[in-house]
Amino acid sequence: MTTATRAVHALLRHELRLLASLLLWATRRTHGTEGKQAFGYARGQGAVMFGFAFVCVVETVAMSVLLRDLPAVHTVMLVLDVYTVLFVVGMHAASVVRPHVLDVGGGSLRVRQAGHVDLLIPLEKIANVRRELRMTHTKTDGQLDLAIGSQTTVTLELAEPVTHFTFTGRQRDISVVRFHADDADTLVQAIKQSIEQTVTRERTVPSPPLPGLPV
Repeated sequence: MTTATRAVHALLRHELRLLASLLLWATRRTHGTEGKQAFGYARGQGAVMFGFAFVCVVETVAMSVLLRDLPAVHTVMLVLDVYTVLFVVGMHAASVVRPHVLDVGGGSLRVRQAGHVDLLIPLEKIANVRRELRMTHTKTDGQLDLAIGSQTTVTLELAEPVTHFTFTGRQRDISVVRFHADDADTLVQAIKQSIEQTVTRERTVPSPPLPGLPV
């Protein structure tokens, strides 16, 4: 598969996720959170996204008036403007219905951002987790920054890298993940407790009997 083909597939997959997110948002449901702990991250961007969507709607009306005597151009611009509005609202909807997910039973943390990032991290690979507010981020190899409103509030340091695929399908090995959570303190404490439970559970699992010895 060529790079261009992968990019097209990734774009189509992303658009389908946005449409599915709009449906979930309209029915007040979330994705992948059944029986698990969900932690949102979209609260800080809601006003900005809806403000942007409102500007797009105003632009759509203005362009319709300006191009009313050019029906062909008007149709093209109308389709593009409507798509832009749906895209903006869909991005916010995806952020709402696709929260971060802590699966204690499954021993994993699912870090997400709208419809384009979905990273599964085994709890056993988390070496350190802390509440850390950052407003600036420098692109660095082995580091994934998922900022909302230019800020991240949680930092994960991994004992060994996890594989992350970019929007275009490029593979990256990630050792540090920084992301935003609306309630970062609660999420950090929940991750720490889940790691402790996982370690305790592994230590209390009985060893298998040695061959030839009575059970």
